[in-house]
Amino acid sequence: MTIPKVAVVGCGYWGKNLVRVFSQLRALQMICEADSTRLARFQTEYPQAQASGSYAAALNDPKVQAIVLATPAETHATLGRQALQAGKDLFIEKPLALNYHQGEELVELAERQGAILMVGHLLEYHPAVVQLQELVQQGELGTLNYIYSNRLNLGKVRREENILWSFAPHDIAVLLRLVGTMPLEVSASGAAYLQAEIADVTVTHLLFPQNIRAHIFVSWLHPYKEQKLVVVGDRKMAVFDDVIKEGKLKIYDKRIEWVDEQPRPRQVAETTLYLPPDEPLKLECGHFLTCIQERRQPLTDGASGLRVLKVLETAQRSLSQGGTPIHLEEETV
Repeated sequence: MTIPKVAVVGCGYWGKNLVRVFSQLRALQMICEADSTRLARFQTEYPQAQASGSYAAALNDPKVQAIVLATPAETHATLGRQALQAGKDLFIEKPLALNYHQGEELVELAERQGAILMVGHLLEYHPAVVQLQELVQQGELGTLNYIYSNRLNLGKVRREENILWSFAPHDIAVLLRLVGTMPLEVSASGAAYLQAEIADVTVTHLLFPQNIRAHIFVSWLHPYKEQKLVVVGDRKMAVFDDVIKEGKLKIYDKRIEWVDEQPRPRQVAETTLYLPPDEPLKLECGHFLTCIQERRQPLTDGASGLRVLKVLETAQRSLSQGGTPIHLEEETV
């Protein structure tokens, strides 16, 4: 089967990784970058691909079947719409857009065009998250009680979006996938220390059906890097630590049991699960190419991106209102 060809638009902090991986997958047709110095560097490194400073060149190239957008979030709606109108399939880095209405327009346009629309929620392709979801679905952890996710680092500070929109989409996407429903209630609090009106740290609380609770702590003003997801069930607990190199996913056979009407901790075993050494980004990009070839909906399709946007928008409203809880309608993921 012929490998679809893509144009990667935006080769900055994250786009450079997409260029590398699509090149490895032999799908890189064009590199599109407005910065001429950066473009020249990529042209030297990837001589097999065309290089252009013009987005129109990518849209008008008949060899380019899909556009891969890794541009600033505020450009996603406009550039994504242009790609779909040009008849291209579209991979768009998170978030899908900066508001639900813009995201909905992209999803509807993709449907009308018969285009593949995929959102770059990378963690959903991570072998640890895939395995963790299987364990949850199989009931290995028992009934879910609560989940928390920490995504912390010193930098990379954005000027066009706050920490909630920059860091939290990954964690929201994973939470929605694990729980399988939208939250009933969302609240968020945080503060801006480096730039006025741009939060550097936020804590988002989510209440799901069956009293499952979750919180997401994100900050780019933190002394060390931490990317940790903890899932607590009534039978077992799981920890995904994406910072360490080995033993990223552990299962703890621990819980509280009632003995003679007294709560007592039960600690049996700790198991480190084997994970295949596949790079999550390569799995994600490979999935996009397969979806183009087979004309099927991606795991992280436009509808998935819209659900994440709805939670983000709701969290932002709560943040703007000083942490006021905001209710959502129950919806199955």
